[in-house]
Amino acid sequence: MRNKKYKIFIIAGEVSGDVLGARIMVEMPDAEFIGIGGENMRQVGLQSIFPMSDLAVMGAIEVLAHARTLTRRIRQTVDAIIDTKPDLVLTIDSPGFARRVITAARKRGANTRFYHFVAPQVWAWRPGRAKKYAKTFDKLYAFFDFEVPYFTRYNLTTVAVGHPLADLLICNQPTAVGMTKREKIITIIPGSRMSEVKRLLPIFRDAVQMMVHCGYYNYKYVIPTVETTADYIAEHVKHWTVQPELIPATARYDVYAKTYVAIAASGTVSAELAMMHIPAIIVYKMNPITTWIVRQMIRVKWVSLVNILMNRGIYSELLGPAANVQNIMNEFCKLAIPANREKMIADLAAADKMWQPNKNGACAAVARDIRNSIKQ
Repeated sequence: MRNKKYKIFIIAGEVSGDVLGARIMVEMPDAEFIGIGGENMRQVGLQSIFPMSDLAVMGAIEVLAHARTLTRRIRQTVDAIIDTKPDLVLTIDSPGFARRVITAARKRGANTRFYHFVAPQVWAWRPGRAKKYAKTFDKLYAFFDFEVPYFTRYNLTTVAVGHPLADLLICNQPTAVGMTKREKIITIIPGSRMSEVKRLLPIFRDAVQMMVHCGYYNYKYVIPTVETTADYIAEHVKHWTVQPELIPATARYDVYAKTYVAIAASGTVSAELAMMHIPAIIVYKMNPITTWIVRQMIRVKWVSLVNILMNRGIYSELLGPAANVQNIMNEFCKLAIPANREKMIADLAAADKMWQPNKNGACAAVARDIRNSIKQ
């Protein structure tokens, strides 16, 4: 019988991974966690070795601009893995950073196993990456069954555990929340990375001003904020003609449940909104060079996971040059028509079964598998 706690080095590089990491930690009270995380993981006991925000960078140009910081943080992370000698290293999302850390740690003789949660979306772009990740990770936890063969063909043990958001938002919320609300809240979600917030927030500001100018002045505007961008957003909205209410991301589900229409950055939030049956407009804008690179590589029509799973455009996607005020306003006016909202809500409800909710909990399944692996 083991007399001491398991020692797990855990790494989350962005807000969505921080949420998953916290839920895994809660499922493992018999483990000691060291590593990198944000406010959610800190709330359950992690002392992050440096701010997670240093890793929240997306896009080729943005990564180059932060190359020196990322290189220093990779070195610092590898040093910590070598020093602490964990039973296992669990990396969550941010596969590029994870791969660089693991490669460097192996070169320095780290004698541990490296598991990764959230399979890279090789089915969407650059499927050849699966072979590289198979050489990097010792085990991979995927959301969906269809993802597994992409990695097992290269002999990487891959386990589909279901989508963890579905456990929370579908399994535990049997009543529909997407119906028409009396209180008309417009939720603005500019993302969790500073680079995307800086690009999207001015567009969202102008869209809100146009909505008010066009007669939508009885609506309440709300912005959920995460720790990495909260101060910036608070300063930015001081100068808005219409003052939105700022709430912490921890309270976002209560707001989403009351939301009439969400205007959101592409990312995990679009899956959250889809599972809660909330009508939304998905917007994303990157550096023009990054946009061009992505378009050469991407293999799917859509970026929103619900659209990909259902193979049709349930959510409108305004990407790159299409991410402008007039297009947002056009899509909003469509959703202000009750029949259009009701159809979108019905389409989102029809997607519930596609999310593969795990009744035992995806994060609990990951925690249980890790515990069993360490015992062996």
